[in-house]
Amino acid sequence: MPLGSWLVTPDQERSTEAAKDRNDDDDRTWFERFVQAAHDRVSGPGFFFVCLVVVGLWLVSVPLWPDLKSWQVAIHTVGSVVTLLLLALLENAGKRADEASQEKLNVLAEALSDLMASQARHDPELEGAVRRLRDAVGLEERH
Repeated sequence: MPLGSWLVTPDQERSTEAAKDRNDDDDRTWFERFVQAAHDRVSGPGFFFVCLVVVGLWLVSVPLWPDLKSWQVAIHTVGSVVTLLLLALLENAGKRADEASQEKLNVLAEALSDLMASQARHDPELEGAVRRLRDAVGLEERH
C-alpha cells in the first residue's frame, strides 16, 4: 500500500471519466476548491483515525499537565476550534451540494416537461400536466 493511500476516500476511487473532466475545467474559486478538498478528507476514515490518535495522546498526557483543569481545557479548546472550522467548511460544502442537486432536478423536470409537451400533440390531456409541472418547478421563470 503506497504511503498516504489511507487518505484516499471511496468517492475519489470511484471517480468517473466525466467527473475527472469536470474537475479539470472547473471554474470554482480557491475557497470552493479548498472546501471540497477538506470535505473529501474529513469525511474519510483517515481523519477519524487522526482524531482517535489525538484523543489517545491527550488521554495518556495527563501526567504531563500541572493540574487536571488545564488538561481538560486543552482538549476542549482544540475540539471547539476544530469543530467551528469544520462546521463552516462542511456547511459550505452541503450548501453547494444542495444547489447542484436542485439544478439537476430542474434539468430533469425541464426535459420531462419538454417530452410531455411533444407528446401532448397526440394526447391533449398532457397539456394540463405540462403546465402544472412547469408551474411547480418554476421553469417558465428560469428561461
